[in-house]
Amino acid sequence: MSNTMKTIAIASAMTAALAAHTAPAAAETKEKCYGVSLAGANDCKAGAGTTCAGSSTVDYQGNAWTLVDQGTCSEIDLPAMADGTERNGSLEPLERDLPA
Repeated sequence: MSNTMKTIAIASAMTAALAAHTAPAAAETKEKCYGVSLAGANDCKAGAGTTCAGSSTVDYQGNAWTLVDQGTCSEIDLPAMADGTERNGSLEPLERDLPA
């Protein structure tokens, strides 16, 4: 194997190792945001009686969460509720928009 091929192989291995190492850091900049998912588009468990991703049954279901960039949960633009009350995301489960 030539020196050029060895250099390319080492550089490729280093690039792959660095890419694998930075993935967890990206996940650390996310947080659970409740009440912002559309029906069937939540990231994981949506309250009692559900299992995991895609199990929410109501748009903006208060106990269903989606991972969002850290610090943006309450800034997500959501439509107002039927009674005109403003709807916001939350870092804690909500008691609104729950399935009947």
